[in-house]
Formats: sequence, C-alpha cells, structure tokens
Amino acid sequence: MANKEKKTRFAPKLHIKKGDKVKVIAGNYKGETGEVLEVFPDKNRAIVDNVNMKKKHRKPTQDTPGGIVDIAAPIHLSNLMLVDPKSGEATRIGRKLVDGKLVRYAKKSGELFN
Repeated sequence: MANKEKKTRFAPKLHIKKGDKVKVIAGNYKGETGEVLEVFPDKNRAIVDNVNMKKKHRKPTQDTPGGIVDIAAPIHLSNLMLVDPKSGEATRIGRKLVDGKLVRYAKKSGELFN
C-alpha cells in the first residue's frame, strides 16, 4: 500500500508551457537556452530542445536505419526559467487578470507572454 501514488483532481498550474523559450539555471547544461517541446505536469519535468541530451540505442526499422542517436531527456522544471521577451534575460513570472483572463507576465519588464 505504500507504493500507491496519490491522485490529484487537477493538474498543477505550471510557470512553463509548450513553446516557451527557457533558460537552464542549474545542472550540466546551465546557461543554455532552448524551446520547450513537451511538458509532463505529473512529473514536474519538461523536454527542452538541445538540452539534457542522452544517447539512445535504436533498433533498425524499415523507416529508420537505427544505431546510436541523441535524444533530449526531460529536465526538472525547477531548473528552468522563462526568458523575458523584451530583454532576453531569465525572469520570474507573475499572473494578472487581463480582459477576464489570467495571463502570465515577466516580473523584470512587465511584458505579457502569449
């Protein structure tokens, strides 16, 4: 019974979405920037383009030749920060109500994220 995962009713509100430009603030890829390709809210992880690259041995198929390929592995969200659209620096985000919708904005410049 100790191995059961606690199921939550709603997914947590995350500060990072698919398509965002982020900067890695900790780990082996510290300082690199990239675009978020996929987010896993239940694991608090995201896949960022050309960050946290791992080798994967692929079996050949009719479509692909196989061999050893590089893939981007998930990285924890706490190691990522959004890049400010105005200045290009890493920034924290806030949420505010604009036209009845909760939108994200950069704390450094006040610029809205789309």
